[in-house]
Amino acid sequence: MSETLATANMAAQYEIMERRRRVYTGLLLILLLVMLIGGVRIAEEANSGSILSGLPKILDYPSDILSQAYTRGWGFWLIPFEVQHADNGIQHTYFYYLIETINMAVVATIFGFAFGAVISILASRNLVKNQMIVWVTRRFTDISRAFPEIVIALFLIFIFGKNPIAAVAAIAFHTTGALSKMFSEVNENADMKAWEGLEASGASWIQKIWFGIIPQVWPNWISYGLLRFEINVRASAILGFVGAGGLGQQFKTFVDWKFGADIASIILILILTIVTIDILSTWARRRFIGKVAH
Repeated sequence: MSETLATANMAAQYEIMERRRRVYTGLLLILLLVMLIGGVRIAEEANSGSILSGLPKILDYPSDILSQAYTRGWGFWLIPFEVQHADNGIQHTYFYYLIETINMAVVATIFGFAFGAVISILASRNLVKNQMIVWVTRRFTDISRAFPEIVIALFLIFIFGKNPIAAVAAIAFHTTGALSKMFSEVNENADMKAWEGLEASGASWIQKIWFGIIPQVWPNWISYGLLRFEINVRASAILGFVGAGGLGQQFKTFVDWKFGADIASIILILILTIVTIDILSTWARRRFIGKVAH
């Protein structure tokens, strides 16, 4: 009888909690809707036209880009605008900027991976006894992840100028914070039996890290590093919009001049590149982790 009463009480408590959850969810949805309507009204007051009146024209710009590409024919893919009518023939200018974009991502990923690995060890509670060091390194990872790459790049452009160095430094800084956070979580889930065995044999702290922890976490580190490389390729292209070089800078130039065929060409190159890198990195992660497992 008492078990039935306890079950009934639990069911009643659960029903009360469920009702509260529905009420809170409904209130949050209403608040979100009010904020959305208010934001639309503010945007309409700030702009010359209404957002609703502009919705039917939303596809005008994409269709203009596609029509210009179609009018140009396959030339929009093979010949950049600035050399189509030149005397020096066909030049695959965009591929030079594509290589520059990929190089930016590679360098930033390498630096971010190296610094992230070191910081992740110092941020792991099971590897460092001094909790002040753990707290400081974890706050650093929070700060480095808090700012988007484009914000950091805008700041660094004033220091280094409009060149790829600013983009590489911005992406590497953000990558360091992201990877150190993920690496530290992997480190804290490592099996500590090897660590304890090395400690019993008198090994130093660095030896315990090198032989007891890194062999366990290395496959996951590589997997996260390759995944971050895919993200950094996209980030490198985006940072070109603020003058940091690569395909993004060329893309912004053609958007400003409304060269639709060239815009379509760069978009197509970026899509093919990102898809290719995604396929190759996925294959590399599976192959590497499979080898380590065996």
